[in-house]
Amino acid sequence: MSIVITGATGELGRLVIADLLAAGVPADGITAVARDSEKAAGLVEQGVRLLVADYDRPDTFDDVFKPEDRVLLVSASDVGRRVPQHAVVIDAARATGVAQVAYTSIFDAPNTNFGLAQDHRETEQLILDAGVPYTFLRNNWYNEAPGVAGDLRGIVERGVIANGVSPDARLASAARADYAAAAAVVLSTEGHLNKAYELSGDAAWTYPEFAAEVSRQSGKTVVHQFLGRDENAALLTSVGIPQPFAEILAEVDEAISHGALAGTPGDLSRLIGRPTTPLADTVTATLR
Repeated sequence: MSIVITGATGELGRLVIADLLAAGVPADGITAVARDSEKAAGLVEQGVRLLVADYDRPDTFDDVFKPEDRVLLVSASDVGRRVPQHAVVIDAARATGVAQVAYTSIFDAPNTNFGLAQDHRETEQLILDAGVPYTFLRNNWYNEAPGVAGDLRGIVERGVIANGVSPDARLASAARADYAAAAAVVLSTEGHLNKAYELSGDAAWTYPEFAAEVSRQSGKTVVHQFLGRDENAALLTSVGIPQPFAEILAEVDEAISHGALAGTPGDLSRLIGRPTTPLADTVTATLR
């Protein structure tokens, strides 16, 4: 068995590789695909094979894959450009006839209509059209995302979480490490081909509940402030987020308000064989 991880130097990719090594997958049976060899130096030191390739240079993927490979396509970060970037990997995987393409998609992708999900739906379709064995890892929101624990110290300093998520809306996030563990499982064990897993936390929370937890742990009062969509987009732009992406994030908040990311089907905890990480635990680790 040979496992190939794209985007291997990113936060998720590194965790997946660590989980694979911990599960007993030999280091020389793991290939890290990265654009920057220097960023991958730590992985190479562990014995992981390195291939330098770039989504924006299709020729660099010509000889990356072998027929026995199980490939994890970690979704790219360039919203609006991801589909052609992903297509480069998928075309190379199809041409080689790899054993599996696992893709980090978004929760409930076929039914999730906000703009940020479109790239994921299109990528899933490209994989289906390629005819390769697939596993769709439809990840919900991350505990560590911006606006959650990713901006926790700023939230504590400001004393407010301002966004466009309605106070009663629920979000079933999980920790990045949980999603990484699930990816490692589907790459290193059998029974996951041609399946889609809806991955989310075991419990869904509201932003007022999150604010109360941050207050409890930090000792400083933090409140949630609900903003209308235009006001929310303006706030995001004011803190340096480019206007088109600010509009996308404001749309996501609106979708969360309508319950798009509230589901807790339990696929994630079943895959990883343990409860998912509570948001409160991520808050604790971040404030530590």
